[in-house]
Amino acid sequence: MFVDHVKIYVKGGDGGDGMVAFRREKYVPNGGPAGGDGGNGGNVVFQVEEGLRTLMDFRYQRHFKADRGEHGMSKGMHGKNSEDFVVKVPPGTVVMNEETGAVIADLVEHGQTAIIARGGRGGRGNSRFATPANPAPELAEKGEPGQELNVILELKVLADVGLVGFPSVGKSTLLSVVSAAKPKIGAYHFTTIVPNLGMVETEDGRSFAMADLPGLIEGAHQGVGLGMQFLRHIERTRVIVHVIDMSGMEGRDPYEDYLTINEELKQYNLRLTERPQIVVANKMDMPDAEENLAVFKEKVGDSVKVYPVSAISRQGLKPVLFEIADLLEVTPHFELHDVVAEDSDATVLYKHEKKGEDFEITRDDDGAYVLSGYSIERLFKMTDFSREDGVRRFARQLRGMGVDEALRERGAKDGDIVRLLEFEFEFIE
Repeated sequence: MFVDHVKIYVKGGDGGDGMVAFRREKYVPNGGPAGGDGGNGGNVVFQVEEGLRTLMDFRYQRHFKADRGEHGMSKGMHGKNSEDFVVKVPPGTVVMNEETGAVIADLVEHGQTAIIARGGRGGRGNSRFATPANPAPELAEKGEPGQELNVILELKVLADVGLVGFPSVGKSTLLSVVSAAKPKIGAYHFTTIVPNLGMVETEDGRSFAMADLPGLIEGAHQGVGLGMQFLRHIERTRVIVHVIDMSGMEGRDPYEDYLTINEELKQYNLRLTERPQIVVANKMDMPDAEENLAVFKEKVGDSVKVYPVSAISRQGLKPVLFEIADLLEVTPHFELHDVVAEDSDATVLYKHEKKGEDFEITRDDDGAYVLSGYSIERLFKMTDFSREDGVRRFARQLRGMGVDEALRERGAKDGDIVRLLEFEFEFIE
């Protein structure tokens, strides 16, 4: 089964908690704080594995969570950092944030990696908070929560050349005679229901990958037929080979077919019109094909290259393959997404969304004030409320962020309820 679109959940490992501990050795007077820091949580890392061809494995496992870091220990011992959780994906996988639609990574080369969900850092132990004014603090941080998000994986096949056209125009037959691929061929529409890949070699030793894509029909960019499901695979191709049934045996006009398919490509993604396109007039061994070809050439003009072939009898294929190879030598790779790349050949294209404001204040139906925001929620999750020093530090941090002043500006009075995540506090002047 060919799977090329899945949604999964990923979560980086939480950081380990820092520890509150004190030295108690017999011959160490006034030993002081000795709580160690927690270890960092593991990242969720996607890595390209060239042996994979589909996203089938993700149909059965949709949750990927890295391990949390080890907690800090006494005698100032640091908790162990967790290993990264590596997820194998096939070449050509695009990773997108489901919520924002932003592209996190575009993975194409074997061994290429991208961090999709970062692990949280370990919390600091009480030895980190010792000061001359407070040499024995009973204060430690909890580990930072790991990043979690739902991502969409899309597989776009890695082919240099894409065969497009209406159903039953001979795309699969063409691929089968120019390569070792063995696609399903039948005298009915939509025989091909998954993309087929084949390696083609010309007589002068040049080679390229060709993909036979499921037949398009009018309205494909809106999901009619199999169009929306497989149009994405055309995006990676550098040259488009437009196969047209020049015999007209299906009762369609070849020129209308040409216009319809090009319009579908344009409607799906305007950048597909940037790719060079070759028109292959197939089924030239059939009656009326020569007459239809003459009319077709007259309508499209001299600017469009048309190559008459008969795929089933292998006539006229050599010039087509040479033309494709020549075009690939001068056609650059087209970037699929506007993502920021680093200055390394082996690097992956990825970016994470910008963090939001420190906090935001809203009102619930019962009049309670609700605090939300990445920074304040992270701060809350890393605070140990079982110790009084932790509670005092949290209150100081909120005051430093301007939360108290913002609540007063919103009209908060002494005794009003303030909510943060699933917890409630009283506002005290």
